[in-house]
Amino acid sequence: MYRSNVLVCGGTGCTSSNSELIIQRLKEEIAAKGLEQEVNVIRTGCFGLCALGPIMIVYPEGAFYSMVKPDDVPEIVEEHLLKGRIVKRLLYQETVVENSNSVKSLNHTPFYEKQHRVALRNCGVINPEDIDEYIAVDGYQALGKVLTEMTPQDVIDVITKSGLRGRGGAGFPTGRKWLFAAQNQADQKYVCCNADEGDPGAFMDRSILEGDPHAVLEAMAIAGYAIGASQGYIYVRAEYPIAVKRLQIAIDQAREYGLLGKHIFDTDFNFDIELRLGAGAFVCGEETALMTSIEGKRGEPRPRPPFPALKGLFGKPTILNNVETYANVAQIILKGADWFASMGTEKSKGTKVFALGGKIKHTGLVEVPMGTTLREIVEEIGGGVPDGHTFKAAQTGGPSGGCIPASQMDVPIDYDNLIAIGSMMGSGGLIVMDDTTCMVDIAKFFLEFTVDESCGKCTPCRVGTRRLLEILNKITSGNGTLEDIDRLEELCNYLKENSLCALGQTAPNPVLSTLHYFRDEYIAHVTEKRCPAGACKALTNYYILEDKCKGCTLCARNCPVGAISGTVKKPHVIDTSKCIKCGACMEKCKFNAIVKR
Repeated sequence: MYRSNVLVCGGTGCTSSNSELIIQRLKEEIAAKGLEQEVNVIRTGCFGLCALGPIMIVYPEGAFYSMVKPDDVPEIVEEHLLKGRIVKRLLYQETVVENSNSVKSLNHTPFYEKQHRVALRNCGVINPEDIDEYIAVDGYQALGKVLTEMTPQDVIDVITKSGLRGRGGAGFPTGRKWLFAAQNQADQKYVCCNADEGDPGAFMDRSILEGDPHAVLEAMAIAGYAIGASQGYIYVRAEYPIAVKRLQIAIDQAREYGLLGKHIFDTDFNFDIELRLGAGAFVCGEETALMTSIEGKRGEPRPRPPFPALKGLFGKPTILNNVETYANVAQIILKGADWFASMGTEKSKGTKVFALGGKIKHTGLVEVPMGTTLREIVEEIGGGVPDGHTFKAAQTGGPSGGCIPASQMDVPIDYDNLIAIGSMMGSGGLIVMDDTTCMVDIAKFFLEFTVDESCGKCTPCRVGTRRLLEILNKITSGNGTLEDIDRLEELCNYLKENSLCALGQTAPNPVLSTLHYFRDEYIAHVTEKRCPAGACKALTNYYILEDKCKGCTLCARNCPVGAISGTVKKPHVIDTSKCIKCGACMEKCKFNAIVKR
């Protein structure tokens, strides 16, 4: 029995900031102090507060150390683990109790107190590479209950009654999807997991796979029992090496424990899972393209109907859910449909995980009940927009979603409300933008992504997205016309109605939502040849304010093209015909004398 447990984040974000070296140094220092029998070091998944990584939590005190460096380890071991004195300078400041050797609970800090962790319940809590730790927190109890106490229809009824909807984007009722597959008779059926998380800024599924892989395996086995399938596939992108490694470890451990394979829990139920690695094609997030890729073919969408529940993987009945959807299943079985349905809104039950990023103080993962407002997420949980700027918009749903303006910050976030205001839930990426963001440029950014990621199978998407991007490039370069804005809308509506799959059908959403809420910015680009946010280089110039310039010459000395002239202690001038708009002068100026207009 250890007196102290030291949990260190082993997610991708913290690993990239040397958390593996921190773990190594911890073990070395603990050994050097003779504390191996007293202190246990545990590599976990993501704690959620990614802005402060690498993160280390020491229990039982609950000391939350943030932005830890390898060189901090000897002090933590010497002072805290050996002498019992918490190192306050390394604590997450929201947990600090002045003049005390204790800390506040994380649940009473702004980032965590409004969260309700269901899908993320084990992330940052257990060692994801140890099946015994998952079992210790009720792991595989739901599978045992299903196989020994429930019929397949009972399982489907519970999932249906819970109101669980797909967390991958469309929000289709999970129970109904399982029912359709169960009703179709076949000699073989399949359960698939979509772990091909492709939205820019989204990392919810990756964090669940890295922090709690057994939750997905258990849920897939439950789904297999419910529909009569004996084989599962997890389609995960190869760019997630930590997730892939931990998934394979989890699969091997589950097989060793008899929780995958033949006669699970001494019943007649057989179910196994294999991994399939994706090469990073965004279109493979679409269910039919994903299944085509698993089959070893080029990942292209297929026309529907027939739907996968009738004819999916290898032409057999198949269900496909994403990682976060599966992460809720075992808890619903154990705690009941009513428990899950008690959270959220009337038509959107449960919680939702968001990857909070962009112009926000606390980037990271948050899990909140459906119906939480954008204002609560941005201002209370995320800490607001930093550096004195103001909130302008939030992008949800990635390239398939839309932008929510400040005027809609108090709309409860759920599937139907987001669609009503021109956005969508998507997989859960939430990118915050401030007053320095150009909304036309944002629309162009997402169109560049979808143009690159279009599989090219259908003409509306292959050609239409390129035409949209050409018009946006024309507008942001100062050559657009009012007719181009009308043409944008017309082409967007054509793509939505005629593209083969959801990639093309939703590609216009960032354009349409920014046109709806920020049309004045498009008009300024066209009629005034001006970017109100100062973000579009072709429409922006740098100027030196005469009353603020001290003539220190720092700007001139750092200009790479010699576009700034002036004498010492006299106001300087920028030659806009020479300026390449690199921003070096503004960055170096100590007197805020340089502005973009």
